[in-house]
Amino acid sequence: MKLRVGVIGLGDAWESRHRPALRSLADRFEVRAVCSEVAHLAEQAAREFDAETLDGFRVLVSRPDIDAVLILSPDWYGPLPIFAACDAGKAVYWAAALDIEMEQAREIRDRVEKAGIAFMAEFPRRLNPATLRLKELIATRLGKPELLFCHSRLAVETKKERRPSSPYPIAIRHLMELVDWCRYVVGQEPTSVVGVKHRTAADVENYQMLSLDFSVNGSLGTGPLAQISCGHYMPAQWHEAITYRPPAGLQVCCEKGIAFIDLPATLIWFDEAGRHMESLESERPVGEQLLTQFHRAVTSLVLKTSDLEDAYRALKVVLTARRSFSEQCRVPLEF
Repeated sequence: MKLRVGVIGLGDAWESRHRPALRSLADRFEVRAVCSEVAHLAEQAAREFDAETLDGFRVLVSRPDIDAVLILSPDWYGPLPIFAACDAGKAVYWAAALDIEMEQAREIRDRVEKAGIAFMAEFPRRLNPATLRLKELIATRLGKPELLFCHSRLAVETKKERRPSSPYPIAIRHLMELVDWCRYVVGQEPTSVVGVKHRTAADVENYQMLSLDFSVNGSLGTGPLAQISCGHYMPAQWHEAITYRPPAGLQVCCEKGIAFIDLPATLIWFDEAGRHMESLESERPVGEQLLTQFHRAVTSLVLKTSDLEDAYRALKVVLTARRSFSEQCRVPLEF
């Protein structure tokens, strides 16, 4: 079955992930209409897919020849296209999953459940080849995760990168994605969090760290522990400094070995037999995997909304970490 889709917003990953995936999956998706805040980009994308350019997302969502909407950028309208899709009974693919406030997350969750539509929030780190292979190794060779170190070093946010509609700086949104990544690798929910952050003399946050404890039954330190940090302190023009000896995207110490992930497709792991290096470049691109999963969710009879809950929980973890810093204490997590 070919899904007729409308594209709302052309985000940062349009050229690298969404556009190539839609081209490759032309047998499953037909782009009928494009709506974007930047008119010339919308026109360019519409021409490539032989689609129409529309001025507003409400007009796009209400069209009878559209089965689903792909919301690929938050732009200025935030969650409003999701609410419109719920009212119209259209399936939603949401690439701006972690760019909302807590109250909005609750409202989206309630509206989607009430509408009964297929909904998929985009978590690209989960479906990267290296992550999927790591999950296999955890089940077969490495054993359960014990310690996770997830670090990211970003350039200082420029005015061009700032989104007026976003409630959070880029670094905060990035932390949310890293939290979800660690939750997915561990395969269970954290039970408490400690948060740390640093401000410059100009009162700008430039580093944030949180420690997630996955212990159960209130026994701190007896389960997996994840240390997640995001540094946001290097000017964008310092290209060489930003790329100098970057830390592994994710380091996981397991019962029987240790693994290092460098996205999108490099995995190096060690066990008693020594060092193993796997390059998974031949795997299907993550954009295609994500859209294939969405197609399956829409065309099957079983509605998939679990990743909406995942987005909600990742957001709650990061906001609770900020509360931990303010109160200078470890804060329990309740979902």
